[in-house]
Amino acid sequence: MLSPLALTLTRRSQPQINLLIDAILILVGSLFVAAFAQISIPLSFTPVPITGQTFAVLIVGASLGSKRGALSLLLYVIEGAAGLPVYAEFTGGLGRLLGPSGGYLIGFIAAAFVVGWLAERGLDRRWSTAIIPFLVGTVIIYIVGASWLAIFIGPGKALIGGVIPFLIGDAIKLVLAAIALPSAWALVKAFDRS
Repeated sequence: MLSPLALTLTRRSQPQINLLIDAILILVGSLFVAAFAQISIPLSFTPVPITGQTFAVLIVGASLGSKRGALSLLLYVIEGAAGLPVYAEFTGGLGRLLGPSGGYLIGFIAAAFVVGWLAERGLDRRWSTAIIPFLVGTVIIYIVGASWLAIFIGPGKALIGGVIPFLIGDAIKLVLAAIALPSAWALVKAFDRS
């Protein structure tokens, strides 16, 4: 198993320092997702807005790895459920988590774990393979999110209102993530050589 990007850049020899660094990385990851959640476009025909969250989830998962990435997204979900305005459009609260778009929030945790797990196997390091973890993560978000949404509006409407309108935007986000991570790894390698 390979070390994810954030840990490659921050590991020290003292375990106490590493524990503190892990806590900071998990918190910063949750705040990164919260910031990208505010890039939001509400759609009149669905309770699910277009946001930058999915891009941030993919980056956090790949950068922090499976466990830290999932913990970061779990923290994000807890922050919002506790009422902090970290969800899209500066909202929060348990009602938002249990509402129609709550499945996407839960899906973020699973997606971050799987993207991180695939990144720990080196798939985020090369342009030729980087699309794989991000595509898998996006599909996980769709499956969990649309399944939950279907409880509220039915399966057909969940597909029409919770998946189809987001395909193009999410394809762009996963391509951007697939460019960003290998580029960051290339920079790390360049600095290691100098």
